[in-house]
Amino acid sequence: MDLAIVGAGAAAVALLDALATGQDAGGTGTISVFEPSPRLWRGRPYGPDLEVVRVNAPPALMSVRHGDFGHYANWLGGQGAGHLDTLLGQPLVPRALYGEYLAHTAEKAMAALAERGRPVRVVTARVTEAARAGDRLVLRTHDGRAHEATHVALCVGGGTPPDPYGLTGAPGCTPDPYPLAETLGQVPVGGDVAVIGSGLTAVDVVVALAARGHRGRITLLSRSGVLPYVWQRHVARRPRHVTAERVASGHVTLDGLAGLLRAELAEAGEDFDALMTELLAAEDPVRRLRRQLAAVEDPRIGRRVVQETAHTVGPYAWPLLPESDRDRLRRHQRTAVSVASPMVPVNAAVLLRLLDRGQLSLVSGVRAVEAVNGRFRVRADDGERTAGIVVNAVNPAPRAVPSAARQLADSLTGSGLTALHPAGGLVPADPRVHVVGDLSGGGSFLTSSIPGTAAAAARAARALGA
Repeated sequence: MDLAIVGAGAAAVALLDALATGQDAGGTGTISVFEPSPRLWRGRPYGPDLEVVRVNAPPALMSVRHGDFGHYANWLGGQGAGHLDTLLGQPLVPRALYGEYLAHTAEKAMAALAERGRPVRVVTARVTEAARAGDRLVLRTHDGRAHEATHVALCVGGGTPPDPYGLTGAPGCTPDPYPLAETLGQVPVGGDVAVIGSGLTAVDVVVALAARGHRGRITLLSRSGVLPYVWQRHVARRPRHVTAERVASGHVTLDGLAGLLRAELAEAGEDFDALMTELLAAEDPVRRLRRQLAAVEDPRIGRRVVQETAHTVGPYAWPLLPESDRDRLRRHQRTAVSVASPMVPVNAAVLLRLLDRGQLSLVSGVRAVEAVNGRFRVRADDGERTAGIVVNAVNPAPRAVPSAARQLADSLTGSGLTALHPAGGLVPADPRVHVVGDLSGGGSFLTSSIPGTAAAAARAARALGA
């Protein structure tokens, strides 16, 4: 088996690790990784950046080895001591350091595969086309060269940030904030900055501006006005009722999942209905932020179970749910995303400090942002305002095709090797093609997490005979 892996980010690292540690890791054939970027294994999120651009989850949720929750923590060791989030009680390191973990894991996997007679070669070229050629697959790179393989794994990462107001190219607009060390270097420290979005990327932008000593006004622009929830301290209790094994083995409905969650909480002496009322209640976002920051050590498990369920059970449950149940969940999409992907307490504390002193504000009901006479005019439900700088912090939609992979995706679909999923992403139409990571079609409205990506990589490795 000759395997071609397209992309060299976290998904590719997880797949290489799964191939190297699988029960039948001594298979034969070549492995080629195609990646034009010089930042191998780190992808867009984990390259060099500011120290305050942190990994946004505790170490147990950042392991790229499926089923080994301590893999990343063991690698981190004492390196995390200087990056402790004292409220969370966990090390939250700069993303560049996590990138080193990914690179180290990839290098160890490649060394292990080479020892077993499966050397991995890296091809620094962008794949633009794929086609069948008898029992082989032929990949063509941007330099016109052809590369043959028997199997292909797409590990191309997340999509490109959208431009909801068509501001790309306007002076003073940053269409993609990462790496923040470069993009924010162009922002005057006293300038008025409007950040489009109020999710985790917007939080990164605000925290980075504060770390650079920004003195000007910062405004978060959002249609919903919803901030991410705040992580709580880990509790040593794993779900017993709402598990992937239980969900995957039965008939799945939203009411059935709610019943499992109800049983989980009742066993801990908590009320499922009270939790849902709290999560769905309309509340001033600053008041909610203050309340959640004060509840980081709250011993109640409810929100923790919902968060874990979203990432561990959700990928199995979503494809099995009736479409009517998926529609019910979509109606609460913004709340679900903010609960399932919370911000770390150290960042929440920075936001609250800036909000309390009036430097940061949150504007909801935004209808338009326009470039006018060298500035940007914001029209929202509560009136108009202007800013000198705009930073686009709108996250790519889950399952969106990255712009750099669009030509390849079109080729794969045109040749019948993959199909477009109605809800976004690609699904294999040929058993020799595998999709690992956020591009995999059929998922929910949540962006793939590291645990989800690691699980998908393990499944792909098993299918590939590792």
